[in-house]
Amino acid sequence: MEIARAAAGLFAARGLKATRAEDIAQAAGIAPRTFYRYFASKEEAVAPLYAAGAQRWAEAVREAPPELTPPEALEHAVRQTLTPGVGISSASWEWVRTLIRLASASPALGKVWAEVCHASEGALGEVLRERAARTATTGLDNVAEPTGSDGSAGSAGPDKSAGSAGSTGPAGFADSTHLAEPTPRQRFVAAVAGAAVRVAVESWSTTDSPPHGPGGPAELALRNLEAVRGMEWREPE
Repeated sequence: MEIARAAAGLFAARGLKATRAEDIAQAAGIAPRTFYRYFASKEEAVAPLYAAGAQRWAEAVREAPPELTPPEALEHAVRQTLTPGVGISSASWEWVRTLIRLASASPALGKVWAEVCHASEGALGEVLRERAARTATTGLDNVAEPTGSDGSAGSAGPDKSAGSAGSTGPAGFADSTHLAEPTPRQRFVAAVAGAAVRVAVESWSTTDSPPHGPGGPAELALRNLEAVRGMEWREPE
């Protein structure tokens, strides 16, 4: 990570074009040969920083309270990772802004950013699979229909709310606990959620808005996620 921080600092201070791999190696206190042992290019040197942010996002979804629905868990994770002072400091967000701007201007760095975002979708899909598996194991229905005023399970009948025999899990949804890979639905949700956050951060980086408040990445991401709240989050039976 020290190499990544050195690269980011030089990119921010000098610009991408004016920074050589040898400069990064010197700033990190290593030999150029050592640098190339870890990275094939100077652009790849900041990949660990991009990946660290994506990993915090996925971990925040994993650690969200189990009773939260998928949309609620994603929104919880956004607040935990994109709010300045909660996830990272305001000063660090300025580094993020610079690195995202550089990625939009450099095809080579943009490729690194895109690869990290794609890997993040895969990690988030796995987290959603794990949460679904825990829900099925504990019998906690966090994707059930909204309850009515009398506490009933809305349009879900008693058979579905109690679960049923066969291939369906709690609340009558397809049971994915035996699957080692995320389901197509979980992959889709991960892609949509990942795009919501990515577009929010990229959009914020094009402005001079502070990282907090209505124009900050957290609020932009929450608005993006709100727009997809009406999508079908359930697994088909």
